[in-house]
Amino acid sequence: MTQLSNQSAVRRNYSLMTAVLCWSGMVVMCSLYVTIPLISVFATTFGITTTHAAATGSIFSLGFAVGCLIYGALSDKYGRKRVIFIGLIALTIISLLLGMVHSLTWLIVLRGLQGAAAATFSPVALAYAVEMFPAEKRVTTIGFISTGFLVAGIVGQVISGLISQQYGWNAIFYLLAAVYAITSLLVLWLLPKGEIHQAHANVWEPIKHIGKVFSQKNLVLSYLVALVLLMSFVSMYTVLGTYLSGPAFGLGKQEILYVRSFGVLGMMISPFAGRLAKRFGVRSVLRGGLALAILGLSSLGFISNLPLLLVMSLIFVTGIALTVPSLVALVGQLGGKSRGIAVSVYTFVLFAGTSLGPILSIQFMKTGSFAITFLLLALVLGIGLLAACLIHRDTPMNIKSEVR
Repeated sequence: MTQLSNQSAVRRNYSLMTAVLCWSGMVVMCSLYVTIPLISVFATTFGITTTHAAATGSIFSLGFAVGCLIYGALSDKYGRKRVIFIGLIALTIISLLLGMVHSLTWLIVLRGLQGAAAATFSPVALAYAVEMFPAEKRVTTIGFISTGFLVAGIVGQVISGLISQQYGWNAIFYLLAAVYAITSLLVLWLLPKGEIHQAHANVWEPIKHIGKVFSQKNLVLSYLVALVLLMSFVSMYTVLGTYLSGPAFGLGKQEILYVRSFGVLGMMISPFAGRLAKRFGVRSVLRGGLALAILGLSSLGFISNLPLLLVMSLIFVTGIALTVPSLVALVGQLGGKSRGIAVSVYTFVLFAGTSLGPILSIQFMKTGSFAITFLLLALVLGIGLLAACLIHRDTPMNIKSEVR
């Protein structure tokens, strides 16, 4: 049996598997970000406030967060590849329906369901990578999957802006449906089927143990970092579009898309976070990434020079790109024997934070000053840096030696 397993591993094309997982992660997470440029469009179309329009993004994040607590255990019972494939089919159908709706109520309901379906990928794909890749390739693969998640934050906004300008907002969801249908076939044909680990497991059992992870101070501090991390990322881009179109810059929609696209460069550092953590320690990389992000974010509202603003936005994105994989590695280590549920709760908290991002940024913009708005967002992220500085070495394992 072992020999057969080894022969199967030899036949795997790890580069192709990594590419499929990275692509899948990017397109799945694009759904989260496509509504950021559409907040003003929804407000005009449905005759509502921008705060209410932001609910189309928040409800997705909420559905995603709740789903992350369930699908890890489901994939233990039914298999990782099967859960990912079924999730992509569900995303295809729900996205198609979203393209057809003309009611705000149905838009919000289906966005929540879309978030719940999208959650089949993130925690399950990370578990799949750990199981299917040899140790020497594992961290790099997880880095590429994380890069896919992060790049989606830019690509989703850019594609949404381009398509909505030309064909209307409904067309974005038709495009997503087509992409998910193709991606489901890539997963079906190109990803090897893993083993089913707990065919008779109770899928609700891990949820009963959630209380355990909150008994460890360092994990609670890590979750505080997670809460503000993507909350700040989503908030920054929600505010940036309004800032760039205002009197300080006066940019058009096409030019704003170029500025958003520039952030992709900062995402490219994410696969190297593992190497940096090996050299400097994962906590140091985490704190450094947060400090970079705060530096970039706090300065944006004081800049009236576009090239300098591009540089500072790139510093912000680079900081986030370093922080995300470092935080995943840290939570995995801090979780010890409860690593699975610790990572699931981390994902839940991370995307619960994104659900608050659009609402938070719109409330901050009511101050009437972009400088104050960006400073307040930086202050929120500063809470994460403070929490990261309070995380000490009393962990179940030696973190630095575990990150390869």
